[in-house]
Amino acid sequence: MEFVPGPAIHRVLCADCGTPIIPNSANLCVACLRNTVDITEGIPKQASVSFCRNCERFLSPPGSWTLARPESQELLAICLKKLKGLNKVRLTDAHFIWTEPHSKRLRVSLTIQKEVLTATILEQIFEIEYLVQHGQCPDCAKLAAKNTWKALVQVRQKVPHKRTFLYLEQLILKHGAQKDTISVKEVRDGLDFFYSSRSHALKMVDFLASVVPIRSKASEQLLSSDTHTNTANFKYTYSIEIIPVCKDDLVCIPSKLAKQMSNIAPLTLCSRVGNSIHLLDPSSLQFCEISAPVFWRTPFEALATVTDLIEFTVLDIEPSGATRSKWVAADAQVALSGAFKSSAIGEDDGMLDYESSSLANQIFHTRTHLGGILQPGDTVMGYFLSNTNFNSDDFAALPSHRVPDVMLVRKSYPNRRKKNKSRGWKLRSIAKEAGEEGETGGGRGVVGRMGGRDKKKVEEDYELFLRELEEDEEMRGAVNLYRVKNDQPGAGSGLAGGKTRRKAQFDMDVDEVSSVPAPAEEEEEEPDFPDVKLDELLEDFDEMTLEEPEA
Repeated sequence: MEFVPGPAIHRVLCADCGTPIIPNSANLCVACLRNTVDITEGIPKQASVSFCRNCERFLSPPGSWTLARPESQELLAICLKKLKGLNKVRLTDAHFIWTEPHSKRLRVSLTIQKEVLTATILEQIFEIEYLVQHGQCPDCAKLAAKNTWKALVQVRQKVPHKRTFLYLEQLILKHGAQKDTISVKEVRDGLDFFYSSRSHALKMVDFLASVVPIRSKASEQLLSSDTHTNTANFKYTYSIEIIPVCKDDLVCIPSKLAKQMSNIAPLTLCSRVGNSIHLLDPSSLQFCEISAPVFWRTPFEALATVTDLIEFTVLDIEPSGATRSKWVAADAQVALSGAFKSSAIGEDDGMLDYESSSLANQIFHTRTHLGGILQPGDTVMGYFLSNTNFNSDDFAALPSHRVPDVMLVRKSYPNRRKKNKSRGWKLRSIAKEAGEEGETGGGRGVVGRMGGRDKKKVEEDYELFLRELEEDEEMRGAVNLYRVKNDQPGAGSGLAGGKTRRKAQFDMDVDEVSSVPAPAEEEEEEPDFPDVKLDELLEDFDEMTLEEPEA
């Protein structure tokens, strides 16, 4: 096989440096060509981007604000939009170069190509430095000013307590529904949520309709109009009313509505509240669900709330065999708490009428849905219907044999409550910053800011709400609980702020004498108290700092 050499490659000398090169139209090598022609001419090497520290968004030209993470594709697109002259070259690559997060600088490496002479394309890599300028976006500027809201959501519930709004606050935090809210203001029967746009208010209304039973009404007010451009400026208000029935309330359904609900007994307990109310008949375990439209067609009110619950002692309980979900039907014998105790004459001052009457030592027979958790000797909370009068036509129309003497609601844990143990968990609030609209005192978050006589009532409602969270596992699963740091000042010294004293090597062990006399009898805690488990708690990252402890 004969070798055939390839065609000879002719080379010429570079016109500037004399290096042998392949002939081109410029007769210049690449190095000399770059020194002669700068394809980055017209592209600025320094630029600036605007950043809003309140909402953490960047200005995307010409006027939109975009949420972008550091070194993300969205932020890179914003940086490239700030450059002029990129339309005259071909961009082949762009990426970030790492910089210190606190330096307020962004460095971007660009690779571009451009045809400098006939059939000659030059590629060049260069860096651009961006200065991050802090400012305020128009939305945050409106937040800083007063009375600049465009939409208002008024949430109301006509009940004498605030537990519904305490629970609603936790649901809002769980799902992040408060992120578009300008401010929150507490009023007498509820809360007002202010928004900068109508779409944010509609999103809040849809969220409320998905978690609580409501009815809504919308209205608008004309602020200004332009007849030439046919535009108008409105303020929108959405009125939300929550059904005035809460968990563990005693209700009497109208007879017509009860027949429509599978002929359930009119006298029922509210076992759960979601986007509808769930009613349970304790005697038969019959269950019905009433949606918001059905309720508002035939509205009714609660006969009694959890503040009317009375403490009873279980004497005997016998399950009847019927079950539904976690409920177990049972026949129970109960008596008032503290019954059958001897008391001297004249010691009944300040007692209620039924406590001083013959009913105090009477045994009541009732049917309950708590057969799975109650044992003889337990304490249970219930409604005492024997000596109760209700201002309700539906309740007055009930036959006397269909009204039980006692209706048990939930198990109580008095021995644990007497010890006042601190909880190892806590809740967050929507607003804790001082100076926010509607704040007149150091209340607990959003609910309880009106101050005055309302503050003490809110503290009581808050404690009842925390107890409901402890005792109801299903309710705890709907909110976020955060772990509390175990800070114990003065541990080992007995003094607040003191330090633990170290014992010498050969010190004698001496029993310390407590100045507080020990109680004669200490009651044991209930073994089935529903403690909140550690795996249900979240870490509170707001309290995690890098500060070194003091020596």
